Amino acid sequence: MSGTTESTAVRITGYGVISAAGAGGKVLYEAVRSGTLPPGDGGAQALDGQPAPPGVRLLSVPDFAPREYLGRKGLSALSRTTTLSMVAAELALAGLPEPGGPEERADTGVVLGTSTGSARAFAEFFRESYEAERPYLVSPALFPGLLLNHGASQVAMRHSFTGPNASLAGGQISALSALRYARNALLTGRAARLLTGAVEELGAHTAWAWHRGGALGERPALGEGSAVFVVETAGGGTGPAAGRSLAELTACEVAFSPLDEGPDAVAAALARCVEDALRVGGAEPGDIGVVSAGASSGPGWSAVEARGRRRALAGHTPEVLRVQEVLGETYSASGALQLAALIAHWEDGASRSDGRADWGLVTSVGHDGSVGAALLRRPSAAG
Repeated sequence: MSGTTESTAVRITGYGVISAAGAGGKVLYEAVRSGTLPPGDGGAQALDGQPAPPGVRLLSVPDFAPREYLGRKGLSALSRTTTLSMVAAELALAGLPEPGGPEERADTGVVLGTSTGSARAFAEFFRESYEAERPYLVSPALFPGLLLNHGASQVAMRHSFTGPNASLAGGQISALSALRYARNALLTGRAARLLTGAVEELGAHTAWAWHRGGALGERPALGEGSAVFVVETAGGGTGPAAGRSLAELTACEVAFSPLDEGPDAVAAALARCVEDALRVGGAEPGDIGVVSAGASSGPGWSAVEARGRRRALAGHTPEVLRVQEVLGETYSASGALQLAALIAHWEDGASRSDGRADWGLVTSVGHDGSVGAALLRRPSAAG
């Protein structure tokens, strides 16, 4: 096994997650480990009185109350997408040993993966433009929620972060695309620390779109959530998380294979992503102790993803965390929730005498042929 140099790794020093399991990594991992979720309301809060598509399990964040984390001021004009990402960011920052001072804020940015922003905000805004007596009487307070970067910008403004601010829409691999962007930005000196992750909301509009599209497989389940990570360069630093590390992100690769080339080509593309990540991160296939799998819910995609991993790992069989089987299809947030589950798995004390538990892999395959892989290392393996 070869070690990762500081020039290719970044540290994850804090994280916050909110999902159908509740708030925090511990409850997420417990749900994944046990395969069960706490009692919910069947998505009633997320649907906001709208009818649910038949036969689809709706796994919303239970009793989601943003004001408990963000206060009451200014929340009425924010979409569910925005408040989910803001709460996850708040939890990530709250988990740091101490808050960063004003001098750190200029070098701190926000990078979030998303799908389209808030589908509900889009639908309600344009519906009002038709139903209002005059189109220009639509409330201007609704418009910012339509923008793709609304969540990332709200997090930055709330905490006066003036570093890079970006939102990436990459479908199933949105979270891994955001992680790759953040890692590159840190390694090239564009920021000292970044809050990066992804978000997906559950609502009547998205639920019906998935149902009508027929892409949910035989046991359809839709979820939502957000996970945000505080990521810093591996060279130490002087901020509130100096010297602290929950995990090292040693590599992150994304790619695409046209669907008309067939599922085997998609599996091959994922295998190349994993192989590239292993090469960049300085690990061997046999080093991987745990995989947090994406397993997109569409028919056959779980097998495609597993096939690609097997090729890259050369027959080695690590432990597999199957997050989506518990949380449902969380689309653009899936990779971030997978990473949160992996970190929580390590925090729970998972260990193996042969050292393989020191390395973890997050993989993702989208319905459109997009693929991605992130390689991580436990702090105990650093140095």
